[in-house]
Amino acid sequence: MNHLPEPIHPASVVRLPDGTHVYADQLPAAYSGPQVVHQHIHQAPPDRTIQRIALGSGIGAGTVAAGVYFGPLLVAALTAIAANFAFLAFLALMLGWGVHTVVKSIGSPEGAQAAKNVARARRGRR
Repeated sequence: MNHLPEPIHPASVVRLPDGTHVYADQLPAAYSGPQVVHQHIHQAPPDRTIQRIALGSGIGAGTVAAGVYFGPLLVAALTAIAANFAFLAFLALMLGWGVHTVVKSIGSPEGAQAAKNVARARRGRR
């Protein structure tokens, strides 16, 4: 490359198969054909387990894509459902405790006698 002046842009110099360097706009006619561009796209890899299972069983790439896409959505939906159930269980526990406390504090003598009878019946069965 010593015989060429310094290029304005480094991509404007092309190395020919015989090892010589020329400017891209001065290529011989034999080399002016289309150039092959190798483009590498980098991204985060999807979950490999689903791909191995799916491709190993002979199903198509659409199924693999659906598994990679809908897998996390399914986990998120199940987590939301579990959180709702946990909240409802906590709410039922608190309401039950509140009802128990109110009934216990304002209970009548008949209620107290009924509770004693139930306690006696339990002791008697054991």
